[in-house]
Amino acid sequence: MPRAAQCAKLRVSISPTNLSKLGIIAVQMTAFEIFLHRQDASAWEQALTELRNEIHEVDRNATEIWLRFYPLSLHELLATAEDAEALARKLLLEGDYRLANQINTSHRFLYAHRFWAQAKRAVQTHAESATPEPHETLAASIRKINASVADDAKQDQSITLGITFVAVMTLRQTGLAVFAAAPEELALERAELKRTPDQILRERARDNGQGLFGFLKTENKTWTVTFDESSSDARFKVIHSEEIASGAARDTRDWSKVDARRTEGPIPVQCRAAACGTCWVGVLGGHEKLSPVSRLEGTKIKEFGYINTDEERPLIRLTCMAQATGAVSVVIPPWNGFFGKIPGQWSEAQEAERQASAGQEVEGFKG
Repeated sequence: MPRAAQCAKLRVSISPTNLSKLGIIAVQMTAFEIFLHRQDASAWEQALTELRNEIHEVDRNATEIWLRFYPLSLHELLATAEDAEALARKLLLEGDYRLANQINTSHRFLYAHRFWAQAKRAVQTHAESATPEPHETLAASIRKINASVADDAKQDQSITLGITFVAVMTLRQTGLAVFAAAPEELALERAELKRTPDQILRERARDNGQGLFGFLKTENKTWTVTFDESSSDARFKVIHSEEIASGAARDTRDWSKVDARRTEGPIPVQCRAAACGTCWVGVLGGHEKLSPVSRLEGTKIKEFGYINTDEERPLIRLTCMAQATGAVSVVIPPWNGFFGKIPGQWSEAQEAERQASAGQEVEGFKG
């Protein structure tokens, strides 16, 4: 059924003012879109917690990292702001922090990125035609969609569950019209397509050989930091117990052509004292080989809004603080900022208004 006909099936009484605050362009949403807009950030966290052990190990950490890279709280802050650009400046946002600009690329570091076309089609079809059951949970909806994705991709459901989660959240933040309009073409190298999940997991677990008498080395040991698993050139060395950002700074290739924030090696860095948040990364593999979070780093990653946890070795780290004692695989987010304290101040008033707006009376179905 054409998109226009699907939209006509459901009309939602939401004022233009509230639509503008929600960042929604159209005046009509499908039943599934309404369902997604009723799920706050904590509901998405709960859904991922429920689904996490069902996601294949190769994408388990990656899916959580992706959710930290594209938090719903930041999206809603910007979507409901009277002046989004002014707010972005206030939050010191740098780089590309809008998911709508990266619909086909934000998940590049997931193994199941290769099944994005299948995930995108399934989510779009579900959004255009499905009506969630009463009391259906977000996790249940994602499982339902994932069954179609796995069948289309001819994969076990554990392999595609992470990318399905990503696709549903992408729909939530971009809206169906923008989501559907994004082209599906993906450029993947043949060698990358041949790699299996087990191969990737083995590579993440492997440490560097240190030579014949490597077991005797202490300070002279060196470890490889991989920052893009799809590229053999995306690596640099760190000395044993050295901060990752310091090792990255010795990579003199011009990474500013890739990202203007990368002025000293492949990892963006400014202050080297946990004060700016520029050097944050997600740890795909080897998080246990990084030094425990110091009190300063633990406090700052919460203030930046990157992750709220008291784990000793979380999946989000500041590379100016994290010291490597083995080979690690990280992924560099396309933006940085300072928004951790804002959502708490914002949520009480604006979250109530968002919930009221998204829950307006449905006039009925046609067709």
